[in-house]
Amino acid sequence: MTRPVIITLIGALIAIGLFIFFMWLRATCMVGGACIKDWTGMYNDTAPSADFLGTIVPVPAYVPPQQPVLGAKSVLGEKRIFVDLTEQRMYAVEGSQIIYDFPVSSGKFGWTPTGSFRIWGKYRYVHMSGGNQALGTAYNLPNVPYVLFFEGDGIRREQGFSFHGTYWHKNFGHPMSHGCINLRTEDAEKLYDWVEPDTQGNVTTVSESNQGTPVYIYGEAPGQI
Repeated sequence: MTRPVIITLIGALIAIGLFIFFMWLRATCMVGGACIKDWTGMYNDTAPSADFLGTIVPVPAYVPPQQPVLGAKSVLGEKRIFVDLTEQRMYAVEGSQIIYDFPVSSGKFGWTPTGSFRIWGKYRYVHMSGGNQALGTAYNLPNVPYVLFFEGDGIRREQGFSFHGTYWHKNFGHPMSHGCINLRTEDAEKLYDWVEPDTQGNVTTVSESNQGTPVYIYGEAPGQI
């Protein structure tokens, strides 16, 4: 085999590899979760509106982050989050006590994973997009507030699964998302402040000394497309 032919074959293999890689990246944004446009955690004041399933909705005004209150660890016990997809509810538990009991909207246009996970990052604001324009499931949502990303049981960080506040619908208690777990914004704020790791500004990621809260998701969401 001549050298030009070998070079051509190598180039073709590289091109095929790149194509597969970018298709994989695209797939991680389409099979549940969300494509994340901005990882800074900052509010984007140049994005006055959002698009959810073809409906244009206004983006809420900027809310300055609260100064985190530092104090002693709770004596109630370990913090855990439970999500019942069948009932579309989320429970924040500390020891044996339920601290929060909120309605949620899990995946309808994409699947929400079940299993055992752990919070790996807290982002004050995130720009999310995804879905499929041809199928009418596309969305482009700047300034999604109080985002809590989770990973585990085969779910990678780059897939973008999270809990977050929601300003583009009010149909909580029913599946509405592309895979993430939608909360009322006021509920998401409470969960964001309560959950570990302890908040350290607009972006907080886990560390050896600042671990994330365990998450358990179970059941089957009704009405998933």
